[in-house]
Amino acid sequence: MKMTEYKKPYVIAEIGCNHKGEMEIAKELIKIAKIFCNADSVKFQKRNNKELLTEDQYNAPHPNPANSYGDTYGAHREYLEFDVNQHAELKAYCEEMGIVYSTSVWDTTSAKEIASLNPEYIKIPSACNNNYDMLGWLCDNYKGEIHISTGMTTKGEADDLVNFFIEKGRNKDLVLYNCTSGYPVPFEDVCLLDINLLIEKYGDKVKHIGFSGHHLGIAVDVAAYTLGANVIERHYTIDRTWKGTDHAASLEPEGLRKLCRDLKAVSKALSFKSQDILPIEQVQRDKLKNKKV
Repeated sequence: MKMTEYKKPYVIAEIGCNHKGEMEIAKELIKIAKIFCNADSVKFQKRNNKELLTEDQYNAPHPNPANSYGDTYGAHREYLEFDVNQHAELKAYCEEMGIVYSTSVWDTTSAKEIASLNPEYIKIPSACNNNYDMLGWLCDNYKGEIHISTGMTTKGEADDLVNFFIEKGRNKDLVLYNCTSGYPVPFEDVCLLDINLLIEKYGDKVKHIGFSGHHLGIAVDVAAYTLGANVIERHYTIDRTWKGTDHAASLEPEGLRKLCRDLKAVSKALSFKSQDILPIEQVQRDKLKNKKV
């Protein structure tokens, strides 16, 4: 039986747009993620909305007006958007706090802007993992890790994606995530065993296999880690009742703190006994073991 090679868990707290367009909230989320939760990284999102949306999409009303920050979907997205200089400020604050900064990019313009900040990694969301113009530019011009989710993606499309990175000579910088695209995702649709498929098919081709979860609670993430996904990404907010589409599928600080704690505890526990009777057991053996044999 082939044994899973466990790597140290790496927890990404995805702030995304949960900052509500306010720099002070964004910085507070960074600070809490580092000091209270002990996460490894925080991640934002970057969109060029005029490039990403059609004119009709930009000018249409938000599909859920209660969550909208503008009169149209385009105005809503612009309200939540930080420009590249603000992202530079966030990155500098992350470095001051001692936590890794990153951003998901949704289009080539955003990819170029964020790459100019030279973060350790850049994330590609499931919706954009077939944007080969953007992926090709990143492979050719950005030297950090490229993380990609595989939600709403066929197995054939995932093969094409990994093969593209192999052809570019960048597959060892690729982190491939198991993901189900939904907010929130019911447990029966998480499909954790797909992690086994990713490891079997790509484990020796890519840098890491990760898990990006949009479910409730933290038990599933621990299971994902034990299956071999050492990079764990969860949406994160201060208050799940805030206005916005991602808050309901996010962890609050106490949940993120417990997730980081539990993953580190499980990481320590995933080992074989170094000897038949451990020193901690010898004391109990001497005291309790049946001697009438």
